[in-house]
Amino acid sequence: MITRRRRNPRRFLLEIAPLVFLGIFFAWPVTELLVRGLAGSDRSLLDIAGSSSTRSVVWFTTWQAAASTALTFVVALPLTAVLANRSFPGRRLVRALVTVPFVLPTVVVAGAFLATADRFGLEEGPLALRRSVFSILAAHVFFNVAVVIRTVGGYWGQLSRDDERAARMLGNTPIQAFVGITLRRLRPAIAAAAAIVFLFTFTSFGVVLILGGTRQRTIETEIYRFAVNRTDFGTAAALSVLQLVAVVVLVVVSNRLRGNLPRSDRLTVERALPARNTRDRVVVAAVVTTTLGLLAVPVLSLVAASLTSGSELSLSHYRSLAERPPFLTVSPARAMGNSLLFAAVATLVATTVGTAAAAVVVFGRRAVGRLVDVANLLPLGTSAVTLGFGILITFDRGVFDLRSSWLIIPLTQALIGIPFVTRAVVPVLASIDPALREAAASMGADSARIRRDIDLPIARRAVVVGAGFAFAISLGEFGATSFVGRRPDLMTVPLAIERLLAQPGEILRGQAMALSVILMIVTTAVLLLVDRFDRGGVL
Repeated sequence: MITRRRRNPRRFLLEIAPLVFLGIFFAWPVTELLVRGLAGSDRSLLDIAGSSSTRSVVWFTTWQAAASTALTFVVALPLTAVLANRSFPGRRLVRALVTVPFVLPTVVVAGAFLATADRFGLEEGPLALRRSVFSILAAHVFFNVAVVIRTVGGYWGQLSRDDERAARMLGNTPIQAFVGITLRRLRPAIAAAAAIVFLFTFTSFGVVLILGGTRQRTIETEIYRFAVNRTDFGTAAALSVLQLVAVVVLVVVSNRLRGNLPRSDRLTVERALPARNTRDRVVVAAVVTTTLGLLAVPVLSLVAASLTSGSELSLSHYRSLAERPPFLTVSPARAMGNSLLFAAVATLVATTVGTAAAAVVVFGRRAVGRLVDVANLLPLGTSAVTLGFGILITFDRGVFDLRSSWLIIPLTQALIGIPFVTRAVVPVLASIDPALREAAASMGADSARIRRDIDLPIARRAVVVGAGFAFAISLGEFGATSFVGRRPDLMTVPLAIERLLAQPGEILRGQAMALSVILMIVTTAVLLLVDRFDRGGVL
């Protein structure tokens, strides 16, 4: 009989390994940055937090996150319902395509929205896609539609129809059955998705910085402005403290909401059924076309900009990627090679640590499991500026001097990929029948043998899904990499795109668009592969 409280050296090492990694590469750098910053500040934390400027920034950060979350649900729920309830040719492709924006670098998305503004003349007015609140909200919706579709849709797609059929037999209309039965069962998934979207939009950086202009200020952009532009590390550190407190609360709420998803409602069968009549087929086609159309406009504008030289179609921007512009330290093609290498190493690290963390969450002692579950999500919600800057100033001496090593980049990127691996693997490990493990133990198998012969084969698909998401996220990471990737020969694709966009000239802008399209194609290919294994457990 296996018990959760059995203690041995191997189990102890398994439990502390994820915490040691997160302690060294996350907790230590963030603490170092906060201590150095607050120690050198002329104002106290309370003074900074209580100032009118800070209150204004916190208010804007909060309400734009709430508005972004609400608009994301408005756009995503119709397609979520269709994907969960109807099967049709290309359904898997649609599900993968709506996930692509979620893993695109912020500089790519910002460039796409700027290209859309130029193409359709949306530079001023209430629908302006440049230096406006609307541009921020629109980009956040573009990013986070996938969160709702995969979190709510993944759960909805496995709900039994029995209660709904019973309600219909008792005389309820389809709307009454949906509100009284389906919506009630979906509330935990909706709440969990809302918490995740709110967390992502609350900590958004690149979108607000590039599309919002100087007037739209969030906690994240203020940290960057005080740390980089003003070198006021005290104020930046104080704002980081405020953000970390908010992130911890949001992560705890998100985990609790996800934990409220009743496993008894989940089935192994597919809920989606073929369209019953012409009306159903029209509704499916309309919803899919409308949602994909809205998401495709920025993408198509990006592609068009990459293929346009002057007023003619041309591949010249793509051919020029092998050449190094004077202000770049490497050619765009070399930057792509760097990004692929760093993403591969980051994926290996994230998969190893994330899988170990998932095992601790499911099989470890309850207190340790909860600590690991919360700890590995914190890097995802922490300021990219805080994370990157903290790592840069911490690993600068003795045996921990990594500033000149290329490993500092994938290690930093791995911190962001770990939560995706853990979220993919935890539900699968938790669903393993304890009788299987108990039977193996009764036949003399030790815990290592049980993990190798039972747990890992069952969780293999989930590990592949988590690794795929970690690779895509690492490939496009921009915020933290902009701090740690300071060696001239270590430039990545997102950094190259940002520098190309910052320079005037149609040719350089075209190169940035071409490089963005290539990055988008690679990301899409990875997600299509991942979607063959995904069961909706990552987001």
